[in-house]
Amino acid sequence: MAELMGSGVELMFVGMGIVYTFLLMLVGAINVMSMLVRRFFPEVTETAALNIPTLSGGTPDKTTIAAIAAAIHQYRSKHKP
Repeated sequence: MAELMGSGVELMFVGMGIVYTFLLMLVGAINVMSMLVRRFFPEVTETAALNIPTLSGGTPDKTTIAAIAAAIHQYRSKHKP
């Protein structure tokens, strides 16, 4: 019985050692890949200018303003608090 327990403990330590070794290798590989990415693909710090579309006329005409005002009035009359 003691020999069986000793074999079980030995197997446990071997298994834990293999897992620990694999995890160390994984962390090392991730650090190496991170270093390579930072070296060959540096982060761009410049911000790209946003292309915000503008109205061609500058201000909307009176019929558009009237349509928007009517839509707001209709919405508010149906959704009273």
